[in-house]
Amino acid sequence: MSSPVVKLVAQRVALGILLLLAVSVLIFAGTQILPGDVAQAILGQSATPESLANLREQLGLNQPAYIRYFHWLGGVVTGDLGTAMSSGQDIATSIKERLWNTLFLAFWAAIVAIPLAITLGLIAVRYRNGWVDKLISGVALASTSFPEFFIGYLLVFYFAVQHQWFPAISTVYEGMSFGERLQAIALPAAALTLVVLAHMMRMTRAAILNVMQSAYVETAELKGLSAFAVIRRHAFPNAIAPIINVVMLNLAYLVVGVVVVEVIFVYPGMGQYLVDHVTKRDVPVVQAVGLIFAAVYITLNIIADIAAIVANPRLRHPK
Repeated sequence: MSSPVVKLVAQRVALGILLLLAVSVLIFAGTQILPGDVAQAILGQSATPESLANLREQLGLNQPAYIRYFHWLGGVVTGDLGTAMSSGQDIATSIKERLWNTLFLAFWAAIVAIPLAITLGLIAVRYRNGWVDKLISGVALASTSFPEFFIGYLLVFYFAVQHQWFPAISTVYEGMSFGERLQAIALPAAALTLVVLAHMMRMTRAAILNVMQSAYVETAELKGLSAFAVIRRHAFPNAIAPIINVVMLNLAYLVVGVVVVEVIFVYPGMGQYLVDHVTKRDVPVVQAVGLIFAAVYITLNIIADIAAIVANPRLRHPK
């Protein structure tokens, strides 16, 4: 890679690290200003002042906030996410399986959504301003109007309650076969696919239509190439950078935005784990899950930026 590309990539990575550090400060500060007392929530209303004081000292709650932050950050850097207050279990160990479940769900939703969105975008451009384009764009616009929980409940009602093709509760456990696991995640994966599909399709269509106005595309059309050949050979390759950005943003959403879908289907992923411990006011778990979500989102955005930089011929071949 050329020097400008390396410099820009290094800048993006450094900016991502600084942004993640800033997010860690916000997450820690946000959990500290929550109303209520953690020790009181753990021991209950009948706890004595002595037991509350002992627990606060044991949890380090009597230390200044900045000391607790650096202690927490140091543990995160070394892989120690702390211990769950409500159960006493190691958070890193508990999150490991949950994170794998969330990534498994997001992966299969992405496997369906990304090729389908790009294909529909190409078809919409090929038949632009025709009834096919209007139908695809109309359905996409309608699907973006429905929130995740509405789509999820519709899928449960039709496919689980009415026809009983798939389970309403997505229970996965160790020892399940690959086919059983796929069947269990079918409905939540379909809900996530429908949520991100429309946005990716519309942005793909917009990016390709923007390139279609270029002079080299007009030249290709004058040479007698078919409309789809012009789109596939000339327009789509030159629109790949903005499409990659959109795909990466939606991949980030598939991982970070699964909270509602996982709660609807009682899926044992990171989102369900977060909600369960928010109700228990388990601050270390909320901090750890929030930081992991932020790290995934920032990392995928950095990858999108790097892909856009590398795909830019002006940066790869400077004059």
